[in-house]
Amino acid sequence: MTAAAHAFPVQLRQPSVSGLSQVTSSLYISSGAAANNKLMLSTHQITTVINVSMGVVNTRYKDIQYMHVPVADSPISRLCDFFDPIADHIHSVEMKQGRTLLHCTAGVSRSATLCLAYLMKYHAMSLLDAHTWTKSCRPIIRPNSGFWEQLIHYEFQLFGKNTVHMVSSSMGMIPDVYEKEVRLMIPL
Repeated sequence: MTAAAHAFPVQLRQPSVSGLSQVTSSLYISSGAAANNKLMLSTHQITTVINVSMGVVNTRYKDIQYMHVPVADSPISRLCDFFDPIADHIHSVEMKQGRTLLHCTAGVSRSATLCLAYLMKYHAMSLLDAHTWTKSCRPIIRPNSGFWEQLIHYEFQLFGKNTVHMVSSSMGMIPDVYEKEVRLMIPL
């Protein structure tokens, strides 16, 4: 795929935080509660559910394939071990005209991180563009700092350069995409 052809997937729906947030024509992100809503799954024609949590148990529905990525939402968790296998799986579902739902507990950190990795690998998006795009589709995304470090390393592996960097702040090391926000929170 070329970067020009897939620079930004077509936005098909309004941003959502409570239901399923559509990121591409075949990829959605949600919370664990939304992932267990049969009506939401069938309405969006979800064929694969990827559960990226330790505690959410999926209600299993007929005709839906389920995968489990048991990773804690902790900066020391190695979610990067799943970047390629999950991105490859999402892509293979798409090639079969299926739709994937990535979820964690809240649809904020783990599922968003795997979504960003997928967009970098299969849509040739920079990490900065992937984050900007995904945040426009699901405004509450916020991968933890450890996942950001892993994404930054992955971006360098894929493209040989970085568009996001970790910077020092009053809250510790943060990705520079949060720098302005953190400065605004701290009175001078």
